[in-house]
Amino acid sequence: MDRLQTLEAFVAVADAGSFAAAAQQLRVAKSVVTSRVQQLELYVGAPLLHRTTRSVKLTELGEAYVKDCAELLGRASGLLDDMRKTQNSPEGKLRIHALPGFVLGHLAAQLQEFQQLHPAINLDLFVSDTVVDPVKEGFDCTLQIFSPASEELVARKMFPVRRVFCASPAYLAQHGTPENPRNLHEHRLGLYSGYHTRDRWDFFRGHEVISIHLKPPMLTNSVHLLAEYGCAGAGVVCIPTLVASPYLMSGELVPLLTDWQLSSFWLSAIYPHTSRRGVKLQLFINHLLAHFSGTPVWDKVLIEKGWLCEEPAQLV
Repeated sequence: MDRLQTLEAFVAVADAGSFAAAAQQLRVAKSVVTSRVQQLELYVGAPLLHRTTRSVKLTELGEAYVKDCAELLGRASGLLDDMRKTQNSPEGKLRIHALPGFVLGHLAAQLQEFQQLHPAINLDLFVSDTVVDPVKEGFDCTLQIFSPASEELVARKMFPVRRVFCASPAYLAQHGTPENPRNLHEHRLGLYSGYHTRDRWDFFRGHEVISIHLKPPMLTNSVHLLAEYGCAGAGVVCIPTLVASPYLMSGELVPLLTDWQLSSFWLSAIYPHTSRRGVKLQLFINHLLAHFSGTPVWDKVLIEKGWLCEEPAQLV
């Protein structure tokens, strides 16, 4: 019996709440996960999980030790990575979750460079706007703009994600240009649906703050769709500068309300506390920080044009 594998199977089932989901995360058959958990239960002499046809729940014993098991696995992984690092050959798989707004158009070249530097590290990159808990979903790290879901997670800030209202020249020629945030009520809007502020939008200009509630006819969780919606002349959109910048520089979209700023978000690498010493993960995060920390290049060109202030407003 491989005791680490049995602990890994137990923790995966506890986190996922399902043998099938745990098997998918571990990339093994469901029967393998079931067998490993049974071996562990036989070894400790007591059940760790209550199984029904609809759910899997921890027993009192399982509840008492699942966190310790997860921490032990994290320490073991970190130790093995340190040993590999000593031999200058980090290897294995990294499961990363990332926002499409960041991945599309920005990340591919850095992934290629990272893999050239570390050819024995395999990347499993899942791209989605969904906010995930990396522990529960089986990821080593998630790249997201929202705060960690629990105190067990660590967040390393990379760069601010700034937003800008914009529209196509054709739309503005037909409908006019908003000169004040309150004028947005007079326009057809396309907005991102995932911000935690929901319908409330705060605009900053020096010490002046305007708060308005916007009810757009177009809501979506895709910032790339919003960019295309704006370019099609369908309305005024608000999109992150990391997506908007090339459209603004080409003239396909025109920046609006440039003397006002919206609150900004940090894009952070979020990962379990127990993974802090994991060599593969730290190599990956440090590689990203070397290329993306500070003021990103897509913001620098907009600052030079006078379309963005040098310092982002109210980072949250």
